[in-house]
Amino acid sequence: MASTPFPTAAGLRVLLVEDQHDIAANIWDFLERRGYKVDHRADGASGLQRAMHDDFDVIVLDLGLPRMDGLELCRRLREAGRGTPILMLTARDTLEDKLRGFAEGADDYMVKPFELRELEARLRALHRARHPRLGGPLLECGPLAYDPSEMVALREERRIPLTRLQGLLLSVLLEDAPKISTHTRLLQAAWPNGDGDVAALHTQIYELRGLIDRPFSTQLLQSIRGIGYRICCP
Repeated sequence: MASTPFPTAAGLRVLLVEDQHDIAANIWDFLERRGYKVDHRADGASGLQRAMHDDFDVIVLDLGLPRMDGLELCRRLREAGRGTPILMLTARDTLEDKLRGFAEGADDYMVKPFELRELEARLRALHRARHPRLGGPLLECGPLAYDPSEMVALREERRIPLTRLQGLLLSVLLEDAPKISTHTRLLQAAWPNGDGDVAALHTQIYELRGLIDRPFSTQLLQSIRGIGYRICCP
């Protein structure tokens, strides 16, 4: 029987930052056979330098790295305005570790050991989420807008890069505005595989509010205790 050809990934560029040689080699080989273009760095400092000076479709980032851990690398990228989706890999499987990763700007989280097919599926999902409607219209409410094609929020002539999760949540909030977006609706939009919970949602909303609200005089993102959140359009 003829073998089934591997599905290609249309040349998606992946930066793999992983210090364990066997894991890195397995991921590299698996993704390259499926059409990905993979670049590898074995420590956090060189990984950060590579991510800052080139454009990748997604970053696969180990949490425990020499010279700079994954959380610090993730935080520095986001502080520099780099919105590349980040899939974080870790041997730690506690809620606190996941919340820390999301708070620093990670978009997804996988616990070692994992299936390579699931890794690929999550990479594809991250890339699709970054380009949900290329060339589509802005989502707007009063002075706040969001461009899904660039994952950039716009307010008072400022461009604010967002992560994948922040962009998904803001999209729902703007689509529903001025009505309330419930916790359930937001969780289903951001974590359709069920990995998220209300604590993770609160963390992401806190980070989103810090970007789109706190630098401005009027606060648009409101918390509705026990129900959800909404964007109020002046």
